[in-house]
Amino acid sequence: MYRFALKVYGCQMNVYDGDKMKTALVSRGWSEVPEEEADVVILNGCSIRDKAEQKVWSDLGRYAPRWGRERKPFVAVTGCIAQNVGRKMASRFPWVRFVSGPRHIGAVPDGLERLMSSSGETFFFLDDDPKAFLDLKIAPMERLNKWKAFVTIAHGCDNFCSYCIVPYVRGRFVSRPPMEILEEMKKLAEEGVMEITLLGQNVDSYGTDFPDGYSFSDLLRDAARETGVRLIRFVTSHPKDFTPDVVETMAAYPDVICPSINLPIQSGSDRMLALMNRKYTLGQYRSIVRGIRERLPGVGLTSDLIVGHPRETPEDFQCSLSALEEFRFDLVHTAAYSPREGTAAAAWEEQVPREIKMARLNEVNRLQSKIALEINSGLVGRTCPVLLDDFAPRGEGLLQGRTPSDKVVLVEAGEEMLGRMVSVLITGAENWCLSGRILGTAE
Repeated sequence: MYRFALKVYGCQMNVYDGDKMKTALVSRGWSEVPEEEADVVILNGCSIRDKAEQKVWSDLGRYAPRWGRERKPFVAVTGCIAQNVGRKMASRFPWVRFVSGPRHIGAVPDGLERLMSSSGETFFFLDDDPKAFLDLKIAPMERLNKWKAFVTIAHGCDNFCSYCIVPYVRGRFVSRPPMEILEEMKKLAEEGVMEITLLGQNVDSYGTDFPDGYSFSDLLRDAARETGVRLIRFVTSHPKDFTPDVVETMAAYPDVICPSINLPIQSGSDRMLALMNRKYTLGQYRSIVRGIRERLPGVGLTSDLIVGHPRETPEDFQCSLSALEEFRFDLVHTAAYSPREGTAAAAWEEQVPREIKMARLNEVNRLQSKIALEINSGLVGRTCPVLLDDFAPRGEGLLQGRTPSDKVVLVEAGEEMLGRMVSVLITGAENWCLSGRILGTAE
């Protein structure tokens, strides 16, 4: 049969979609091989930020020498980058012969087989209807990590933040049926998966399109009760939709639902939040955080923050620095504003110069690194359960896992400990991770 290689860029949703495509192709007899041996290379790419998009453009050019010699590989561009610029890529590179938007993932397996038997045709499966969705109804069994998996619970977004291209490239919001999600989680658990992260552009909107009132907190409860998954995490929440019942459900199942919440603030300035179309104020955000920390005292609270959004003044930026000092997040995903064509903010004249954006980004990162190190240093001497799920990216003889509050922990251990739940004494701290010593199993 045919040989394929798969490269994934960007977010966890792209990882999940890539795993499903890989699983579907392997089940049809395709073989996964290094890209230099592949008949088809699938680039499942991201278009949310310009830097992520440029990575795919750069990689596309590398196939020219082999194409000139062998007329291989065919390249399939999938994901939100395909929806955004896939036609441009196909017109520029003759080896791009398959383009599929994220809401046509169900068309990929059959479409690639049609590609392999075609004579010079280029196939396009783009998402012309932002509400339609052709899913690939298969659990992501083929994954790099045996013990962890992602499961998407909803597709698209209806929020239209001024800076964000997601509604344009991933379409409008639609929840997956709960039984479909729960069955997928059960299958993964039966195959040995111990930790599942539920994914959505806005998990708090889950169920708002159902007629029966079934909500995200209901899904969390049922997942904790019925699936057999040892650990459940979720991302990402939206402050305007976050409700106390989610916290109550987390508190009711503390051994299964990890006390970790990603709650993007994006700016500490009410003026900027309004310009961003975020639909909450700093005061409302503060109230949500207070409720979370009162009910979940050991919660790991992370956030996202954009600097240099159009019309951001020095005063607005200082408000963001003050917000970091006030909320003391465990981790913040920071970014300099990246204009995306078609979004509201990209058309504004008051763009912040790049050198100012980068200076603000550096200042934010310095402050957050200091805060994170202070928080992590306070954990030294504590003991926590950790699922050892991978080799550490640096250091011989080190494995890594995450605390329930989602902090990376490095420990000395052999490969035979992968997939084990262990009790770890925290012995050291950096701003991005903890180090520890295994005390015993926690199974």
